[in-house]
Amino acid sequence: MTQPQPICEVWRGPFLESLHLGHAVITDDTGQVIQAHGDPGVLIFPRSSAKMLQALPLVTSGAADAKGLSEMRLALSCASHSGAPLHIEAVDSWLSDLGLGEGDLRCGTEPSRDKELRHQMIRDSQAPCQIHHNCSGKHTGFLTLNQHLGGGSEYVDPDHPVQRACREAFEDVTGMTSPGFGIDGCSAPNFATSLQALARAMSFFATAHSRNDTQSRAAARLAAAMRAWPEHVAGKGRACTLLMRAAKEPLVVKTGAEGVFIAILPGRGMGIALKASDGATRASECAIAALLVSLGVVDAAHPDVARFMTPKLHNGRGVEVGYLRPAPSLFAG
Repeated sequence: MTQPQPICEVWRGPFLESLHLGHAVITDDTGQVIQAHGDPGVLIFPRSSAKMLQALPLVTSGAADAKGLSEMRLALSCASHSGAPLHIEAVDSWLSDLGLGEGDLRCGTEPSRDKELRHQMIRDSQAPCQIHHNCSGKHTGFLTLNQHLGGGSEYVDPDHPVQRACREAFEDVTGMTSPGFGIDGCSAPNFATSLQALARAMSFFATAHSRNDTQSRAAARLAAAMRAWPEHVAGKGRACTLLMRAAKEPLVVKTGAEGVFIAILPGRGMGIALKASDGATRASECAIAALLVSLGVVDAAHPDVARFMTPKLHNGRGVEVGYLRPAPSLFAG
């Protein structure tokens, strides 16, 4: 087994203080590996980077069209949103159109990741609800599919028709039978796969617009929705939103917990998947930005790229004391 490789360096003054290790894979339009760092076969939980895979049955089943879902709602079904007012309003409206409410969600509660709203809620002694959870859009998509399938209320149960449909779609586009699952932070099953298989799935999405089968048409719609509504996929100041906006060509990027990141490049038919071994978000953001720079998808000098690829480190007095940078090997592929 190939060992994890350096992906992100942390410098303080003239010294390398810390080093993040990880794995990264780029696949071509056939799903074959064209660049690898570390072990392409490493088994991972994709976490939220797989939300567009989990949303596939929402579209392929006909549920999305039966409920007249807008492109914005399709983007929300793939989102790890910040719980900002625009996200809260959008999810609440969607639930209302389904004749459902916050109590029908099974994602659990989470404080808003939107700083202004979170602080205002604290001042108002207002407790967060499930709609504030970053996965509430995905779960509202699950509820939409569940209404279409006629399943029971516990749609996060691994044996529920919704989750069986998600697993079938997941294994179909990764091209790999999942060896099992863990329960994600939002209580839904998260299916394990290899990093190479996850990148292969992103190549499937990247080439979906060139095919006309049901699964491919669904993948193309979801990817297009994410590109069109980047603010709803993540939010203000977030890497997913800013990198998609900074791109010089069509691009979808999606973060996942514990240092996972994916990218879909429809213009090239390419997919990218990476995992920081220590689960550090700063490392995965740095590495995905670097790989996109190495491919010419974004410019290193763009401020919304530099803030993730080469961020400055400051102490409590605001003095610049160091910086992050990608491991040079990421540019050697």
